Amino acid sequence: MKTLFIECNMGAAGDMLMSALSDLLPEPEKFIDEMNNLGLPNVVLTREKTQKCGVFGTHISVKIKGIEEHSHHHEHSHHHAIGLKEINDIITSLPVSEKVKKDAVSIYGLIAEAEAKVHGKTADSVHFHEVGTFDAVADIVGVCRLFEILSPENVIVSPINVGSGQVRCAHGILPVPAPATALILDGIPSYSNSIKGELCTPTGAALLKHFATKYGNMQVMTTEKIGYGMGNKDFDAANCVRVFMGETGGIISEIAEISCNIDDMTGEELGFALETLMENGALDVCIIPAQMKKSRPGHILFCLCDTDDEEKFAKLILQVTSTFGVRIKHCKRYILSRETQTLKSDYGDVRVKIGSGYGITKKKFEYDDLVVIANERGMSISDAAAILG
Repeated sequence: MKTLFIECNMGAAGDMLMSALSDLLPEPEKFIDEMNNLGLPNVVLTREKTQKCGVFGTHISVKIKGIEEHSHHHEHSHHHAIGLKEINDIITSLPVSEKVKKDAVSIYGLIAEAEAKVHGKTADSVHFHEVGTFDAVADIVGVCRLFEILSPENVIVSPINVGSGQVRCAHGILPVPAPATALILDGIPSYSNSIKGELCTPTGAALLKHFATKYGNMQVMTTEKIGYGMGNKDFDAANCVRVFMGETGGIISEIAEISCNIDDMTGEELGFALETLMENGALDVCIIPAQMKKSRPGHILFCLCDTDDEEKFAKLILQVTSTFGVRIKHCKRYILSRETQTLKSDYGDVRVKIGSGYGITKKKFEYDDLVVIANERGMSISDAAAILG
């Protein structure tokens, strides 16, 4: 599975995310040219290499009339302000895909709803500072476009460092994270440490919330590219967002393994127990011959299920087998992403199961389809698979 991991040890801002993601492109300058041709008034993007704490990365500056805006893009004020409807009109008029427009409008909606809740207004009545309007639009549209180009199937975001202390805005001095940022991050793993300053902006928070499919630490993955998006400020720690693009398995999950020893059930009874467990949704069931106490031949039954279902299957095993008790242990499992495709062949349609992840790809023909070919051609299952290639 194509996975993007976003490391937010120093928070996130729109320009930092755009800079980091651009590092993953084979020809990032084409992206810059595309952004500069959107028609945003007086907006020019430039991409340059820079370093923080000896680490080299990328910084994309968004300049309006030659000036880069470093202030809080989304603080609204009573003067020279622009409303959400006008911003949506700007976005929908841009020469970008409908997907990019939809994503950008949704992200601005998240910011407006948070600002509205903080100030006791409706989202439609929130106004954004005009000076920062077009560079903020460039940041958001740029990140949305990069996600469209990169098309990750899975986006994992690390716990987000929000910084600490206070931040000055149009309304005065506010705590970090700013109230709007804190609302956007509701339900998202975040933390504060000794670094003073606003590390996560409302724009960064809204972008992460919109695109994340999961929050947590980096999974086992085969990394193909790494990007560093550098911020403007200098701290004791490297001020950057780091992104990893690579392949992971479809699922890394925890399951329950329930087992018991049985030495007094017939083959028919064991078969019934296995079928009953599978019919009720067990992930897998197997029965292994074993030598039991008092030198009796017997069996060990293993049932795999989701951890949420372990009580259900423990009770079911006690019900359909002769055992007086079961054992349960939790196991982590790594699974290849799975899909089924239909192969058109001279022998008819054949389904192919494909597993991929961790840099591995494997395929297997559907057994029932191989049986049909083998019976029609008078050959073995392995010969039927061989003629299909």
